[in-house]
Amino acid sequence: MWEAKFAPDAKADLKRLDKAFAKQVLKGIAKVRKNPLPRPDGYGKPLGNKQGNNLTGFFKIKYRGIGIRVVYTLVRSEQVMNILVISKRNDEYCYEAAIKLYQKYGDSIFDDIFKQ
Repeated sequence: MWEAKFAPDAKADLKRLDKAFAKQVLKGIAKVRKNPLPRPDGYGKPLGNKQGNNLTGFFKIKYRGIGIRVVYTLVRSEQVMNILVISKRNDEYCYEAAIKLYQKYGDSIFDDIFKQ
């Protein structure tokens, strides 16, 4: 089981959600923590190039029924999922928020930089 760590922005995003949605999001993250790597064996869905932003190395969890997206990176050597964005908004907003965090932290976003 991989450890999940939340960026401060993601923690704030989670707190803003309705409690029922937040519970669903946490349940989904717990499921993906079993194997967050890309398919076919894992649950991870790589982002790649989205809306002109290079999000290679980023992954998403999409909750279709409630319209929420979770964007995360992995520290494979430590088996850590860094949860970056939890967004109730559309894909465009979610991916822009992820790229802003990448611009803020640079490549260190792929390291274990988040506090529990």
